[in-house]
Amino acid sequence: MRKTLTIDTKKRDEMIDITHYVQDIINRSGLKEGLVVVQSLHTTAGITVNENADPDVKTDFLRRLDEIYPWHHTSDLHGEGNTAAHMKTSTVGHAQTIIVTNGELVLGTWQGIYLCEFDGPRSRRKVSVKTIHGE
Repeated sequence: MRKTLTIDTKKRDEMIDITHYVQDIINRSGLKEGLVVVQSLHTTAGITVNENADPDVKTDFLRRLDEIYPWHHTSDLHGEGNTAAHMKTSTVGHAQTIIVTNGELVLGTWQGIYLCEFDGPRSRRKVSVKTIHGE
């Protein structure tokens, strides 16, 4: 089963916890044992698994990426002016694969699945979630 999520972002850089959306898709699919793949079909938005309890982690994560890939140094590298967003997405990655057991995502106590927006605000209409049944 493959579903597409639409996530509206509000800032240029932000991390949005989409764990509950992914779990809902698993619940509706009837998947009990297998995998779920969460993939951004955008070149300026990534997917990561990270801390979901302390909001400072998201702030620090985004701040460090800005230090590594600053916008003000990339604006004239190509016509779109968003090279920093492309670099951040390549660093974070476009997809994550998570094990599903007993119909639940296998995540650590403090882990969540995040859409990482790096060129917002936008409506990200192509976050693809694919369930893969297994044993």
